[in-house]
Amino acid sequence: MAIRRSNKLGQAASLKQILKRCSSLGRKQEEQVVDVPKGHFAVYVGETRSRFIVPISFLAHPEFQQLLQEAEEEFGFSHHMGGLTIPCEEVVFRSLTSMLR
Repeated sequence: MAIRRSNKLGQAASLKQILKRCSSLGRKQEEQVVDVPKGHFAVYVGETRSRFIVPISFLAHPEFQQLLQEAEEEFGFSHHMGGLTIPCEEVVFRSLTSMLR
C-alpha cells in the first residue's frame, strides 16, 4: 500500500512540474498565452506538431496521464514550444480527447 501511495505522489509531483514548466514557458512567449483560456493548456501532437488547447480537467483521466508519462519518457521536461509535446498520432489524440469531454 505504501508503494502505491508513494507512486501516486510521485506522479502528482511530475504532473505539477510539467504544468509549472509549461506555464512559465508560456509567459515568455506572450502571443501564445493570449489564445489559451484560463483553465486550459496547449499541447502539440503528431508528426506535424498540431497544436491543441485542452482543459486542465483532462489531467485527472488515467488515459491522458499515460500520454503525459510517455511524453516525459520521450522528451523529458524540456518543452520549447510553449506547450507540451505529446508523442501520439493526431487521429488517436482526437479520438481520446473526444471521449474525455
